[in-house]
Amino acid sequence: MSTKSWKALKGSKLTAAGLERVRARAEKEMAELSLKALREELNVTQSELSRSADMTQSELSRLESRSDHLTSTLRRYVEALGGELEISAVNGGRRVKLTKV
Repeated sequence: MSTKSWKALKGSKLTAAGLERVRARAEKEMAELSLKALREELNVTQSELSRSADMTQSELSRLESRSDHLTSTLRRYVEALGGELEISAVNGGRRVKLTKV
């Protein structure tokens, strides 16, 4: 399977429905990154991030390997990467951004 840039796909002769399928697939793939993959995609080392998040490198390593996290810990991790944590609930195909979590 070959890959194409978004610009190449957008300029191609895909139908509007085809473009929407490509956009939805790209969004889904981005949404499925692990914490480690997100950090690596941003070219940040564990040592660099641990300093920004006020954690030890060992704590950060354990955090990245866990499957269950506190919201406050996730927020701290994401903000140390320069981002903002958003939490959504999906119910029956409807996505709602949760506030005050």
